[in-house]
Amino acid sequence: MDSISTNNCTIHFNNICYPSLNKHIKENNFSKIFILVDENTHEFCLPYFLKQVETEITIEIIEIESGEINKTIDTCVGVWNTLSELDADRKSLLINIGGGVITDLGGFVACTFKRGIAYVNVPTTLLSMVDASVGGKTGVDLGHLKNQIGVISNPDLVLIDTQYLATLPQNQMRSGLAEMLKHGLISSENYWNKFQDLSKLNSDDLDQLIHESVLIKKNVVEIDPFENGLRKTLNFGHTLGHAIETYFLSNPEKTTLLHGEAIIIGMILASYISTELTGFQKETTLKIKEFFTEYYGKVEISEDERKPIMELMKYDKKNNHGNINFVLLEDIGKPKIDCLVDDDIIIDAFKFYAS
Repeated sequence: MDSISTNNCTIHFNNICYPSLNKHIKENNFSKIFILVDENTHEFCLPYFLKQVETEITIEIIEIESGEINKTIDTCVGVWNTLSELDADRKSLLINIGGGVITDLGGFVACTFKRGIAYVNVPTTLLSMVDASVGGKTGVDLGHLKNQIGVISNPDLVLIDTQYLATLPQNQMRSGLAEMLKHGLISSENYWNKFQDLSKLNSDDLDQLIHESVLIKKNVVEIDPFENGLRKTLNFGHTLGHAIETYFLSNPEKTTLLHGEAIIIGMILASYISTELTGFQKETTLKIKEFFTEYYGKVEISEDERKPIMELMKYDKKNNHGNINFVLLEDIGKPKIDCLVDDDIIIDAFKFYAS
């Protein structure tokens, strides 16, 4: 698969990844290399990765605990202190090997340590391959509120090696697939239709779909890197999806949802709202709901939980001037941004999801 270049960052795939990394290391004369992992990528991904790296430069491993709950400033402080103790300087390179927590947090750490050091993302989950590691968004959560602190800054390289997907449980694969399905709904009916029989997809098909998904996101963020317009379309399903994810994360009585699992619910709700407000075909909304619930199941959200979830929407980063802004669909591949939605319609969307 061809490499993809965007905004001073090059995204390499599979067999091109490691020759490109070794060339990058050699050409830039880094003083030290630091690799950020969690306990899972330390065990399952790091040994394979290190075998691919050809350098005499000192490599130090920094491990943090996995999970969204650890995507915090406190974790950053720990990594910053470790970098300082290990004599990292402005010519150091940080390589982030992991899912979205690692690439988001590691990118933010790199951007802020000594006012910025070089970094490379090596996404190891499907979600981070098609979403988190691409597009320059870095950052951490503020308490249970997602991605409230961060900067937009691209890594030097993103290395997408789909061999890492063999280490993932199925729920993590489904979580990443949700973002690919979103890319289809907002950009291309042709791409969306390629997912309609998931049982027939093989590994080669998946590799090509990942490449296409990255290309879709690249084409959006290249035009609008700072989310002033077009990039907002990538938030389809996220206004309510992030609120649902946050609610389940912060409520000890609920089972935590993966990002993609919450976004699937958000996309069903947004599709219903689109039918009510933008003329999106009801038949298509019903098909989306059927397809998503067949593959992802349905999550119990009680009537009493709807208002608290809606309250959390006020923290969404797309909001401005006190307005909660939704991304809706006029048709598949035709999103509409900055839509205002009455609470009654949101409640009706929850009822539609539950029915």
